[in-house]
Amino acid sequence: MYIFNKITVTPQLPSRIEKLSEIANNLWWAWNTDFLTLFKKIDGDLWEQVGKNPVKFLKLVSQERLELAANNPEFVKEYDKIVENFQNYINSKNTWFKKNYPDNKNDLIAYFSAEYGLDQILPIYSGGLGILSGDHLKSASDLGIPLVAVGLLYKQGFMHQRIDGYGQQKEEYIDNDWSSLPVTPVKDVEGKDLLVYVNLPKKKLYLKVWQIKVGRVTLYLMDSDIDANIPEYRGITSTLYGGNQETRIQQEIVLGMAGTSLLKALGLKPTIYHMNEGHSAFLILELIKNTIKEKQVSFEMAKDIVASKTVFTTHTPVPAGNDIFPIYLIEQYFNGYWDRFSISREEFFRLGMKPNADIKNTGFNMGILALKFSGKKNGVSKLHGAVSRELFGEVWPNIAANESPISYVTNGIHTCTWIAPNMKRLYNKYLKPYWQDDIQNDDTWKRIYDIPDKELWDVHMQRKTKLLNLVKENITTRLKREGYHYDEINNIVSKLDPNALTIGFSRRFATYKRATLIFKDLERITQILNNQGRPVQIIFAGKAHPSDGEGKELIKYIHEISMKPQFKGKVFLLENYNIGLSKYLISGVDVWLNNPRRPMEASGTSGQKASVNGVINFSVLDGWWAEGYDQTNGWTIGTNAEYSSYEDQYQ
Repeated sequence: MYIFNKITVTPQLPSRIEKLSEIANNLWWAWNTDFLTLFKKIDGDLWEQVGKNPVKFLKLVSQERLELAANNPEFVKEYDKIVENFQNYINSKNTWFKKNYPDNKNDLIAYFSAEYGLDQILPIYSGGLGILSGDHLKSASDLGIPLVAVGLLYKQGFMHQRIDGYGQQKEEYIDNDWSSLPVTPVKDVEGKDLLVYVNLPKKKLYLKVWQIKVGRVTLYLMDSDIDANIPEYRGITSTLYGGNQETRIQQEIVLGMAGTSLLKALGLKPTIYHMNEGHSAFLILELIKNTIKEKQVSFEMAKDIVASKTVFTTHTPVPAGNDIFPIYLIEQYFNGYWDRFSISREEFFRLGMKPNADIKNTGFNMGILALKFSGKKNGVSKLHGAVSRELFGEVWPNIAANESPISYVTNGIHTCTWIAPNMKRLYNKYLKPYWQDDIQNDDTWKRIYDIPDKELWDVHMQRKTKLLNLVKENITTRLKREGYHYDEINNIVSKLDPNALTIGFSRRFATYKRATLIFKDLERITQILNNQGRPVQIIFAGKAHPSDGEGKELIKYIHEISMKPQFKGKVFLLENYNIGLSKYLISGVDVWLNNPRRPMEASGTSGQKASVNGVINFSVLDGWWAEGYDQTNGWTIGTNAEYSSYEDQYQ
């Protein structure tokens, strides 16, 4: 893009390579990264400058570079191959879903989530919940599952993390340039921006609708920052998990209720509504209201109809993990809503409470609302399913807690997103042709044993070298910015050792994940990290929620540890953890460490991402690892024993 005074000139793609734009605007490239190498070949320096964002690249690249690429036979040959793969994928009629469920061709699943982790250039995620949602869309695309997704367009996304010279986390919020991202506005039949609305206490809230193509799946995002709204309401969707409880209830009304209206406005009629965590549970109220009006049935009958087409996945193993709104906010935002159901005000409030709860001292629990009115409900691992049945047993007081109607579906990952490119090439060489289309089949993986150990190790060491280079850059940039002397910085990063056993601990800094547990016995860990005959180094990364003071203290403590003489150059703390950084970590470390308080880790799929890259898990038997560990594929910390207190688990 060129700017002459006030005239902006956008480069025009030569017709020979015009498909670059179409594919750049489809997140298919997030797991088909060969496509991204085309941009590096056009202009490698610019590719790095734009943060590996193909849409922004095409706005800024020079016309001359594009013409050179279009006239380069080798480039065009590679381009044609990728375009063919993309078109075959998008137009395929032979998907897993169509082969296995030919009679369900008219079904549609509507998937609701507060966050989606699709790629680092799209900052509409914060942690594991969003990563799962993003992987869910990609997997649905690969399998040909008829799915449409709904979320919010956060102009500032989640916070960017800066760690200062004292180890204190500082949050930075940056307005994203959505015109330079693979996000496009949805138009109505008249070619105008599609708007939906929801009633809020002061005025109607209008929401502009955007879309993201994720392979064969479409994700729709709603945006409150438009002129049609009063200033107070324009910022509702600006920040992921930002603001106070009132902001949260506004966002969740938008997600669940306006999101349901959005699908209706698009002419879509979902067979199933899937709530990924309780943030979207207000959709239940919207569906009941619509059912009563459209079918002229009672509230009780409408509840049964809605239950037949709703699914709820809970991710939290603690009561406080669900949003609980004070009754005054529910009354403020749903005043009179109970009249539409022909129920009393108190009965309406109790929709989000356990039976027999003291209404004066109980809030409106979004998780309980979802559990009470969804036809299917599940935890995200076998252990978490059992924990959830006990945790929410009081929702069904007439049956034993362990018989509560909560099943489980153990979380997985979108394998092809998380396999490092050179590891994928190794799999392409030794696994059966088109193995990516059959990863759910155990037989697909039997040929993994055909890979020579040396080739596997060489690929791992390539990833490890890339990771350590990234660690050096991250640490140097952070410490230099905070005023550390060059000699001190060099003393730290020069000790990074590709031959050292490298342990990775990277995840959200929540207290139950116990990031500092490895430092409980400082004398012992000092001896381990300073054994010259067996070098070991540890890399930490992760963000604490902006309001989580205890989580921030964990980050500060690790920083302080990393600056102690015996740990300098042995313990490294990276800032601004994101999808891009995580891909280097899960493929470049030797051991993936996970030591939560059991059974607090609902699923914890980062270890799965490490394992597909040949990295060994060293984990507490919690979440998925309680099922995945087979006594040969890694190590465990502790046992399956239940403890009377968290303190006992530390012993």
